[in-house]
Amino acid sequence: MNTNNPTKTAETDSAAFVRYGIFAILALVMAGTRINHFAPLPDASWVVFFAAGFYLSRAWRWVLPALIVEAVLIDYLVITTQGISFWQHYCVSAAYWFLVPAYLSMWFGGVWLARNYHGLGMRELALAIVAFIVGENLCYLISNGSFYWLSASVPEPRSVGAWMENLGDWYLSYFESQGVYFVIAVALHALVAQVVPQIRSTVAATR
Repeated sequence: MNTNNPTKTAETDSAAFVRYGIFAILALVMAGTRINHFAPLPDASWVVFFAAGFYLSRAWRWVLPALIVEAVLIDYLVITTQGISFWQHYCVSAAYWFLVPAYLSMWFGGVWLARNYHGLGMRELALAIVAFIVGENLCYLISNGSFYWLSASVPEPRSVGAWMENLGDWYLSYFESQGVYFVIAVALHALVAQVVPQIRSTVAATR
């Protein structure tokens, strides 16, 4: 006897379609903005990992490695096409691999938000802001701190005071650029959730 449930199968297929679609969009956003961290269109990688954690945490086994590999591959292509050895570039050192835990802080911020998300509302907006700010600050602290203390590109002598100054020098530019992407992501989510009410149940199945 055939016990397959056509409705359940259709829902599963729909969730998979949404999952792959979201991943494709996030991967394209990263590819389009990571090519130059200081271009007029800043790198959106931090918010990409945050959004991936929110929408795709159930698929972490392939989504998370895929996004990390994409980030490294983009960096490699950008650097080497300039005629520079990847390992000799200013930004590449032992600190480079600390981008993995840095990005994980954004990812888990999105995961935490997903677990506490129950639909559009002021509560969810407040939680999203908190999750983003905490994740962004951890990401910045890890990436900046590892570069300052481990990269040979930073001249000696190093000190906690000089590091604090360095943190302050770059903090606002990173927070502002990622904050803009965060606002755009929240607005798009709210718009899609209202225009397509079914997105709530479908996206919930991807988390």
